[in-house]
Amino acid sequence: MDVVPKQLSPLILLGGASGSGKSYLAHRFGRPHVELDNFYREISEHTPETPLPLTGYGEIDWDHAGTWNCALAVDALVDLLESGATEVPNYSISTSSYDSMRRIELNGGPLVAEGIFVSEILAPLQRLGVPVRAYYIEVSALGTAIRRLVRDVRERRKPLPFLLKRGYALFRADRDIRARHLAAGFEPVKKKALKETLASITS
Repeated sequence: MDVVPKQLSPLILLGGASGSGKSYLAHRFGRPHVELDNFYREISEHTPETPLPLTGYGEIDWDHAGTWNCALAVDALVDLLESGATEVPNYSISTSSYDSMRRIELNGGPLVAEGIFVSEILAPLQRLGVPVRAYYIEVSALGTAIRRLVRDVRERRKPLPFLLKRGYALFRADRDIRARHLAAGFEPVKKKALKETLASITS
């Protein structure tokens, strides 16, 4: 795709560690918001011929960008900006598979997209000429870890032993996650200040 999209509303990308509040802010201020985690690859794609990345403890590494379909996410956002509507999959984290498709329509903007791999999508969008504002949510690593564990247990996303191992690994990787987003071009902003920025855009 090499056609510059017709910008029908502002596009804002929210980055941050899992549990940092991306979904909350996107849901509150997006008109609409797109959950980029719905573009995860399905567990059925993990075969001997096409293996997905693994953790050091032998599980599929769902925090590795190789488990996420960046091209499909880019196509969906561009389609939404150009046509005003698009279809996105509903991804079940507990089963690691799609269970349906959902139609999303622009509703006056801004369009807010968020997900743990959002840093991967900024450069492809910019190469297509899409004007993007990209923010990284600055929050405490410990507070994020606690919120993440409470959320994941409440939503029964994965078995508890997996969540504990993943949570510890993400806590240790917090600085690297931040550095990756900043290197990709995201602007670090404290959550309170970001709320004010998003509120000013949507007012």
